[in-house]
Amino acid sequence: MARVTAGGKTVQVPEGTLLRDALPEGVRLPLPCGGQGRCGKCRVTAAGRLSPPSPEELRLLSREELSAGVRLACRARVLGDCVLTLPEQGESQIQLEADLPPFPLDPVFRRYGAAIDLGTTTLAAQLWDRSGRLLAQASCPNPQSHWGADVISRIQAALEGQGKTLAQAARQGISRLLLELAQGAGIPPEEIDLAAVTGNTAMLTLLTETGPEPLSHAPFAPSRLFGEVLPAAALGLPCSQAQVALSPCVSAFVGGDVTTALLASSLCEGQGTKLLADIGTNGEIALWHEGKLTCASTAAGPAFEGAGLSMGMEGRAGAIAHVRAANGQLWPQVIGGGEPQGLCGSGVIDALACLLELERMDETGLLEEDPAPIAGRVCLSQRDVRMVQLAKSAVCAGLLTLLRREGVSLSQVEELVVAGGFGSYLNVKNAGRVGLLPPELVPRVRVAGNAALAGAGMLLLSREGLERAKDLAARAQAEDLSGDPVFAQLYTDNMFF
Repeated sequence: MARVTAGGKTVQVPEGTLLRDALPEGVRLPLPCGGQGRCGKCRVTAAGRLSPPSPEELRLLSREELSAGVRLACRARVLGDCVLTLPEQGESQIQLEADLPPFPLDPVFRRYGAAIDLGTTTLAAQLWDRSGRLLAQASCPNPQSHWGADVISRIQAALEGQGKTLAQAARQGISRLLLELAQGAGIPPEEIDLAAVTGNTAMLTLLTETGPEPLSHAPFAPSRLFGEVLPAAALGLPCSQAQVALSPCVSAFVGGDVTTALLASSLCEGQGTKLLADIGTNGEIALWHEGKLTCASTAAGPAFEGAGLSMGMEGRAGAIAHVRAANGQLWPQVIGGGEPQGLCGSGVIDALACLLELERMDETGLLEEDPAPIAGRVCLSQRDVRMVQLAKSAVCAGLLTLLRREGVSLSQVEELVVAGGFGSYLNVKNAGRVGLLPPELVPRVRVAGNAALAGAGMLLLSREGLERAKDLAARAQAEDLSGDPVFAQLYTDNMFF
């Protein structure tokens, strides 16, 4: 056995244990690639007896980093006592705000209600009273990120026997937020008698320990689409006497977060033509046209969440959130000020638009200089550009394919609602410039903030809310874009900048 110290705590683990599995309880590291040794984001500084650097570490870590004791927690193994120093993680900037549309106030809860958005990357929560007053807000990274940045990695981990651990991680994150909300409002957590949880189908599946196997292969027919109410005690939440309403999902890849976003955005009102795009790890899109609701999902991947890119990071202190070009130079806006440490999703889109403007990258995505310097030590590599090209093309092609299937032209679209945390910080003009959004729709974009969370609040504050959400999920027609030759062609066409 070996003693491992990290975060002020010490544990004993068998020799040969990977560092990522040797961390004391409560100490977590991001593993965007699911611990496959591809992303290099699980860097720690280690002193003690460890295995020699692996081929992945030799590839991803510089000679200076290795000399300073920097190792990858997913590759290095414990051979004896060691002490780990983890990188400081600033508070993530998680979008909580969104406007609520007019609706009849008729709360379902008796005292206090909590709305929770269980996102793939982040968790966000709000506490409401019966008068419709917002009492407190809280957010945190999704603790499940330890098993990978995307739902596929987590589903695979659940299939390998870690389903209970993944469920516990999500429940601990929700419990933390509920306690923080109660403290912020000055009430005991037991006073919260109803919680509404929204999230994509995979997140709700993992939260409830529902078997994820149907989500792992075609025809991707989930055994459960939720929309039901459970006792909070069944999920081990601190408001043990409360009920938990789970938002109804449309399909395997169009989840309850889309349903509640539709509810909050009022997209499905009237007979016009409107689009919604929730751009994140999954690019979920919806089209409302003459009373018909069509939805689809595209695999955008984690690039827009800052994961997977060589210097990508979450939107927290040190991240470049925006970039502008002036006088032939790039000018970054860094969260928290100070020296830039990396790029979050909105910063990546801005940086690419500026590289195009300064002709340091051509329309095919080829960089004049690889890597392209952005600010300080922060840069974008050619591989990073290719990853963003794949992600942005998937989203844009998905929007265009839905329109094509319904025989709708871009000129007919009255509004494009952009929802989600990434969309809230996005420079819409630059999103059109790089082809993430169809340029013709940029003047008609409405940024809706965290519409999924706002819609979860509506499930609490209006008895009509849950029934309306169930109706939207039931009437939505889920389109499968995989194997569609039109989508494939549009995907290729929109790869260019």
